[in-house]
Amino acid sequence: MVVPIRELAGCRTAHDRLDEAIAGLTDQQARQPSRLPDWSVGHLLTHIARNADSVVRRIEGAARGEVLSQYEGGREGRAADIEAGAARPAADLVADVHRSSARCDEACAAVAAEVWERPTLGLVGGESPASFLAFSRWREVEVHHVDLGLGYQPDDWPADLVELWLPGLLEALPGRTDPAGLLAWTIGRAEAPDLPDW
Repeated sequence: MVVPIRELAGCRTAHDRLDEAIAGLTDQQARQPSRLPDWSVGHLLTHIARNADSVVRRIEGAARGEVLSQYEGGREGRAADIEAGAARPAADLVADVHRSSARCDEACAAVAAEVWERPTLGLVGGESPASFLAFSRWREVEVHHVDLGLGYQPDDWPADLVELWLPGLLEALPGRTDPAGLLAWTIGRAEAPDLPDW
């Protein structure tokens, strides 16, 4: 049985760090653009909160022996929830992120060890073991903390996350770009090749 201890610890720390970073968020900051196209900071904070809810939904479903989709209503439901919550006052956004992250931590801490091996569904429908939820939530919080544009940078990402995530991304690089161009760049013989969005 694989209990994602390292990933769960990473999630808790990421949640605490994000809570601290947004504690004094103003309404003006909540309305400003995030680093993601067409999303304000309010959109992004709402997404972070609903993503935590999606982890709780799937882990509790897995505990009952159910394989649930990530978001009720799929992509459309996800988009509607984000849009509906984006314009709330900053205090409401901050409280929502804090509450949903805390529920996520509590649900993950309460689950029996055997549940981590059970299947869950992602947004695009692919199955993965419930243990992947801890990593995907940790990754989500760390990346979107940067995307908020409030001072947190990729250099601030914890070494444990980079160590877990980077090897898989590097392995997939040749399939995302010109392999010869990638090799030439790696050995200092060319500029980095174009890389489509992840």
